Amino acid sequence: MLKRLALLLLLATPAHAVQPDEVLSDPGLEARARQISQVLRCPVCQGENIDESNAEVSRDLRLAVRERLVAGDTDAQVIDYVKSRFGEYVLFEPERTGANLILYWIGPAVLVVALGGVFLWLRGRRREDEAGATVLSAEEEARLTELLKE
Repeated sequence: MLKRLALLLLLATPAHAVQPDEVLSDPGLEARARQISQVLRCPVCQGENIDESNAEVSRDLRLAVRERLVAGDTDAQVIDYVKSRFGEYVLFEPERTGANLILYWIGPAVLVVALGGVFLWLRGRRREDEAGATVLSAEEEARLTELLKE
C-alpha cells in the first residue's frame, strides 16, 4: 500500500524535461538556469516553457542558457540572447513597452467600457419603467379592486 502511494505521489509531481546530462554542477547556476528556463516559451510546443518541454529545440535552448550562464552572462543577457534569435514570442510575459502596452491595457479598457454600457442600459430601463408607469383614475382603481375581489 505504501509503495502504491509513493508511486502515485511520484506520478503527481510535474514532469520536468531537464535531462541529467544538462544539469550544471554549480547549484547556484543551475537554479538560475531553471528560473530562466521557466520564463522562456518552447517555440514548438507553444504552451510549455523550455524547462518542461521534451522538444529538441527546447533541449538546445536549455543547453544554450546554461552555456551563457557558465560564460558569465547575467539573467537579462541570457534572455536577450534567446529573444534575439527567436523573437519576443519566446517570452511568456511580453515586455511592457511599445505596442505590447495595447495587450496589457486592452482587457481593463474593454471591462470599463462594458461596465459603462451596462450602467447606461440599466439606467435607461429604469427611466422607461418610470415613464411607462401610468396613474390609474379613481374609476379604474375601483374597477381593479372589484376584479381582484372576484
